[in-house]
Amino acid sequence: MNTSTSLLDITDLHFAHTPEAVVFMGWSARLPPGLTVVCGDESSGKTTLLRLLAGELTGRGRITLDGAPVRPEDVFWQDPRAAPDDTVASAYLAAQAARWPAWDEAAAQAHIDGLSLREHIHKPFFALSNGGRRKVWLTAALASGAPLTLMDEIFAALDTPSIRYLTAALQQTAAQAPGRWLLAAHWDALPGVPDERLLRLGQGVKPARCANAGTASG
Repeated sequence: MNTSTSLLDITDLHFAHTPEAVVFMGWSARLPPGLTVVCGDESSGKTTLLRLLAGELTGRGRITLDGAPVRPEDVFWQDPRAAPDDTVASAYLAAQAARWPAWDEAAAQAHIDGLSLREHIHKPFFALSNGGRRKVWLTAALASGAPLTLMDEIFAALDTPSIRYLTAALQQTAAQAPGRWLLAAHWDALPGVPDERLLRLGQGVKPARCANAGTASG
């Protein structure tokens, strides 16, 4: 993959929950590989954009990754609002390791320690706190090696040390995998992430067209 020309290309995206609730209307963006922070206020379309990229929602427009349509096997996406079940956290991570060819087990173990998950790893999801479940999903996302990795509300329910660790881990993961796209949704910018790596969505339910990184189409 030629990372100097590779793009996640979103062209003329249209999506509305209802005729009165338009979220994207002819919206376009072109994102190079690396870490992109999708930021904006509540109801600005962050989660909707990630769900569209994951194929969980269907809109009109064109979305390509490195010039080809995005395939399900390209995308790591876990809805953080999913209801907890009796799946054990360690079993979930083992299943993810089997699913993703580029899974990095050493990174997964580092994230388990960095996010203080070690003592909870053998608990079922229903026995974990909201923050604990999110830490498991974030560990899987970062270690997956998925070409397009989508992470929603990255700091929700996390403790301060975990937020610090995750902030560094996101940038480190992106630096170590230059041909990978990591999109992390948060209401604001992240420390150390330059402005050109921020995808700012507009206020309300109609995000303005992107003016991101000098690569966005407006």
